Amino acid sequence: MGYCFNPGLEEDRAVLLHKSPFGILRLEACGGMLCVCRRYDGAGVSGGCGGQAVLMEAARQLDEYFAGTRRGFDLPLCPGGTAFQQEVWRELLRIPYGATVTYGLLARRVGRPGSVRAVAGVCNANPLAVIVPCHRVLGVGGRLTGYAGGLDMKEWLLRLEQPGFFCL
Repeated sequence: MGYCFNPGLEEDRAVLLHKSPFGILRLEACGGMLCVCRRYDGAGVSGGCGGQAVLMEAARQLDEYFAGTRRGFDLPLCPGGTAFQQEVWRELLRIPYGATVTYGLLARRVGRPGSVRAVAGVCNANPLAVIVPCHRVLGVGGRLTGYAGGLDMKEWLLRLEQPGFFCL
């Protein structure tokens, strides 16, 4: 999976709206790399066609994931963000399918044990929902807490990966 740290590719943006089990996802590509996968908020859509191949591949892989036949993604990613955000998002990619961690453990894994709220904020700002699996991060004691796509989406994703997942 490719990963871009300093994109600067805004001029080559393509957008695809894709149906998912919990509504429409907005997929965006910059320079042939996936830079956004979020629940669509109804905002206007504009973009060229430079990233169509990666968008179609992302849609295909998401469909396989939602059908339960895919456990990970193999896409070139370019989410942008600060060095700290990049560090947290890379660590999220290391959480295996079906596993969960707490925000506190994630903060310790990135070497910032006193920055639990900052780590939670980075998870909330994740532009690549589902693909960079911030849904696998839970609150203290396994509590289902904030998710930019909504707690219903987070719970659905966790139940897909862990049949019988019990939400606190």
